[in-house]
Amino acid sequence: MKAQIKDLKTLNIPKITDPRGNLAVIEKEVIPFKMERVYYLFDVPSGSNRGGHAHKELSQFLIALSGSFDVIVKDGKNESRITLNNPSKGLLITPGIWRELENFSSGAVCLVVASDVYKADDYIEDFQEYLDYNF
Repeated sequence: MKAQIKDLKTLNIPKITDPRGNLAVIEKEVIPFKMERVYYLFDVPSGSNRGGHAHKELSQFLIALSGSFDVIVKDGKNESRITLNNPSKGLLITPGIWRELENFSSGAVCLVVASDVYKADDYIEDFQEYLDYNF
């Protein structure tokens, strides 16, 4: 079965509340894959877009550590816009979903936890190629 937007999930990240500040913890029970790579986007200029691709095998978990941004996801038939703005919630994106990130607020930081290391051949960066691949 091909990936569908309806299968995407927003997951809660366990949070420990303390008067000195909150602590959020991502351990192996939080996301349904083994973490192999972590990276983050920051200082994204106003009006800039990131993403604009899909992955053949890679799963990702996106979190707005600071500020907010929109994730536009497409499955070839449906499209949805999800705003991430809470560091105790993350968006799980499965393989085969096209994603674009935009509308970054000032100071926004997007943390990405990935199921594998970077592999150039896992990326589909042309939307028509994505449609041909996914259908």
